[in-house]
This record gives sequence, C-alpha cells and structure tokens, in this order.
Amino acid sequence: MEYRHLGRSGLRVSEICLGSWLTYGGATDDQVAISSIEKAYDLGINFFDTSNVYATGNAEVVVGKALSRYPRDSYVLATKVFFPMGDRPTDWGLSRKHIMEQCHHSLRRLGADYIDLYQCHRYDRETPLEETLRALDDLITQGKVLYIGFSEWSPAQIIEALEMQRRFNMDRFISSQPFYNILGRNIEREVMPLCWREGIGQIVYSPLAQGVLTGKYHPGEPPPSDSRAADPQQNMFMNHGKLDNAQLEKVQKLVPIAQECGLTMPQLAIAWCLRREEVSSAIIGASRPSQVEENAAASGKKLTEESLKAIDEALK
Repeated sequence: MEYRHLGRSGLRVSEICLGSWLTYGGATDDQVAISSIEKAYDLGINFFDTSNVYATGNAEVVVGKALSRYPRDSYVLATKVFFPMGDRPTDWGLSRKHIMEQCHHSLRRLGADYIDLYQCHRYDRETPLEETLRALDDLITQGKVLYIGFSEWSPAQIIEALEMQRRFNMDRFISSQPFYNILGRNIEREVMPLCWREGIGQIVYSPLAQGVLTGKYHPGEPPPSDSRAADPQQNMFMNHGKLDNAQLEKVQKLVPIAQECGLTMPQLAIAWCLRREEVSSAIIGASRPSQVEENAAASGKKLTEESLKAIDEALK
C-alpha cells in the first residue's frame, strides 16, 4: 500500500480508502463487514470513510466496532454530517446545532474520542456559511475533530468558504469528496484545479461507477443476481452508473486494455483515478474481504500513456 498527503496537510492516507455507503450496517452481514475492514487494515489501508446517515448510524457502529481492536493512532477515521437523521426540523443541515449534536452522536457510535476528518456531506443553502464554518472550527479547537472537508460543493461555494476561513483565521478545509471515475470526469474542469491551488486533496468516491466499471454488466443481458443493480433497494442509487447498452458496450472495450496492463477491471478503474496527483485517495466499497484484497492491489499501479490513450479512445 502506498500513501499520499491529504491535500497540503501533514496527514498521510492510504491511496485506497475503505468506505461504507450501501454496504456496512445494513446490506452486508455485520461479521462479514468487520472481516472486510480487518482485511483492509491488514493490507495497509489506514483510511476509513463513513457517514452518520449511512444505514441511519449503523454503519458508524460497525466501523467503530471493527476498528476498536486497533490502536487509535494507527488509522484515519472520516465521517460526515448534513443529511436528515430524523423527522424534526433541526435533524438535518449544517446549522451549529445539527453539526454539534451529530458530531457527538457520531463519536458515541464510533466509540472514538475524536474524528480525524469531519466532512460537510453537502452544501446547506439554508444556513449562513459563517455559522457552519465557525461550528467546524470550534470542534477543532475542542479537539473533537482534527481536520475538515466537504463533499460535492461547487467551485463558487468552495471559494466563498476558503475566503471566509482565511479572513477570520479559521482552520481551512483540506479535502473534497467528489464523484469521479472514467465515466464521470466533471471535476477535472474546475474543482480539481481550484482545490489543487488551495491545497485541498480529492477523496474520490464511486471509482468503479457503482460496479459498472467492473465489467460484470453486459449489454443486452440482465444484471447478475448478486449485483447492486439487481437489488431494488440499491439500484435506485445507480443513476451515475448508466446501465444503458451503449455505455456498457464502451466499458467492455476496456477489458482487453486491463488485460494488457495485467490488471483486473476494478484495478484499472482505480489506477486511472489515482493517475492524478490531485487525488489523495480513492474510496472503495466492499461486501467481502476478497473484494478489498483485489481493489487494494491497485495502489501503486501506474498506467502508461499508451494505456491512457487507449482508454480515452474506447470511451470517446
């Protein structure tokens, strides 16, 4: 496993981050989930990402239980806040009340004294930005949070936040968590260059396009029975996957490229994301330890210029 700095901070994280969206605390048996996390740790993955809203808190419980056997200073624990955690009007968003309360709830569920990276899961248009940033800054001052980041913010929102943090001498964001993969490259236009200039690292999610880039979905064929697309509860989240035949035909053109590189399809897709120095880590999801092992092997793999050109040609 290789490691990179998270933005221009001193924090070093594994190139592969194990996430828990749509897997732990719900769809995956808890013991299998714990075994997957243990496998990740054994492989040198030191970066684990979750959120308060994943399985309505249960994902944090499973992640915390699995990591409790290891020294707290040996891994980087990331979670998030924004989405509704109840039906009351104060149960969502980035108000000071919701941030403070949810941070305490996350710490309890995780069984931790502090969170390494606390992230705004989305942007809150109904709360003054200064209120959000001061709450995050206070959590850092209190020692409950060490670093802060955001997920899926626009360039304008990022710029406004950084200017405010600079003006009021607040702790600055060090990470961005965007959707990014071979099929979805929008952040390359503005978000990546902006964050690179400002010392913010990308922690990219869905590097496999929610399984589409594994090559297991074939044009004109029903999805495998054990796949995410075959599960009605998870299929609703596959809007980024684009399971149309034209897209799947393009993905199948990547199979010989992966073979020529000596990589599996998931390894090719993850290595493609990691080709960019702006990317600090790629988040993988895994419902069993063998998936963790296969995906973790993408760390350190370098794609040649010829391979990168072939990928672009296949997907143009």
